[in-house]
Amino acid sequence: MCGTGPAGPDGVVREWTVATFVVRRGRVLLLFHAKLGLWLPPGGHVEYGELPDDAAVREVFEETGVRCRLVGERALEVEYPRQLIRPFGIQVEDIRPGVQHIDLVYFAVPEDDGWTIADEAVARERAGWYAPSELPALGANDEIQRWAAKVVGVAETGVRD
Repeated sequence: MCGTGPAGPDGVVREWTVATFVVRRGRVLLLFHAKLGLWLPPGGHVEYGELPDDAAVREVFEETGVRCRLVGERALEVEYPRQLIRPFGIQVEDIRPGVQHIDLVYFAVPEDDGWTIADEAVARERAGWYAPSELPALGANDEIQRWAAKVVGVAETGVRD
């Protein structure tokens, strides 16, 4: 949930976040986070009362203007209780001393007509569709390169490893 909440028994505040790797035609939607100096997928905090799936889709749209849908498995094919998409990864990142993000990593594809990136996102954050082979030259770190290769592989094969 967004905002700093109470610390756990170990004194660390943990916040739920999402990162969404959107893939289209072998290219991954990434943006450059100037403050951090990192190439990242769209993402951010899960807001209070918000489902992680909804946060993942919302963050992509807010940051890039791209409309997407999550891909992946649901534990059961039932109408009730609602089954959420199983993230492709869950990782813990140290943000600053005493604060960590529990990051749910999702894969997505753009809606049929919703893949155009907002001009503002292109100008402000260099948002774009990048091939995994382009990422080393851009300076994307190893983690992002590995996630990009994984999402493209899953999109091409449909196999989740």
